[in-house]
Amino acid sequence: MSGTATLPPTSTGSTKLDAAVQTAKANEPAKLSGVALYSRFAFAGAVCCSVTHGGLTPVDVVKTRIQLDPVTYNRGLIGGFRQVVQNEGAGALLTGVGPTFAGYFLQGAFKFGGYEFFKQQCINSFGYETASNNRTAVYLASAAAAEFFADIALCPLEATRIRLVSEPTFANGLVGGFTKIARTEGFGAFYSGFGPILFKQVPYTMAKFVVYEKVAEAIYKTVDKNTASDGTKTVVNLGSGLIAGFAAAIISQPADTMLSKINKTKGLPGEGTTSRLIKIAGELGLRGSFAGIGARLFMVGTLTAGQFAIYGDIKRVIGAVGGVEIAATK
Repeated sequence: MSGTATLPPTSTGSTKLDAAVQTAKANEPAKLSGVALYSRFAFAGAVCCSVTHGGLTPVDVVKTRIQLDPVTYNRGLIGGFRQVVQNEGAGALLTGVGPTFAGYFLQGAFKFGGYEFFKQQCINSFGYETASNNRTAVYLASAAAAEFFADIALCPLEATRIRLVSEPTFANGLVGGFTKIARTEGFGAFYSGFGPILFKQVPYTMAKFVVYEKVAEAIYKTVDKNTASDGTKTVVNLGSGLIAGFAAAIISQPADTMLSKINKTKGLPGEGTTSRLIKIAGELGLRGSFAGIGARLFMVGTLTAGQFAIYGDIKRVIGAVGGVEIAATK
């Protein structure tokens, strides 16, 4: 038996260096796939959306009041805060926090998890090179498909939230509001805003993801993503998310105003959703459609930046690695 140790097949020729390489490989997080991977994407998305939307409930309350009653709430975002507190007390700023948290927990899971899933399906269907060369189309299609399913989960809770905000005496919280709408108006009332919520959320999410991806891609052409620190990646996510949020807010603002209006009250007997939307659009006009845009830019910019930062950090913590990237980087 020889006294010389057998070197690994991928040996560098140095025992110490081989040991360092093996240690580094052992410490690398295992790449996941299938349910193990996408459930982690969904969890990270659920947390980032519920925390950011829930935390910005006061801003959303004021924004919704401006949209629904611009004559009374005509002093801008800060003035709106003062009016709500003066008229109803500080507690009114948390109206609808229950359905907001629950609704966006579900929506975030479907949105972020679905986006990663559909992006991978595009890569599998068209091949990596084709998907990478046409990545803007891949981002747009993946975001639209994910948001469609996310809105099915969100719509009933969003309808409940808007009713609670627009009619503070309607019910006490999520369960009371949900059951009252179901009992008095039927289950279909939860989806009376499904058309406008798709009209609002699908373009919003398409803009949100494609602008985020493009801004992050531009940054990583100058910064090496592989060697960037976790802190640098979080800053990139924040900055890219902020710009994406501004773009998404402007694109989806008219539909957001219409959604607030259509969920404020139930329609007349025999009045369909389409006819209600046409009627509301005519009453609002272009200027009315952008009521509350200042509050919404602040809100959406802040929450989108927070979402992508939290999403990226949670993915790192829970080991959600294994997804295929098609963006061009340094």
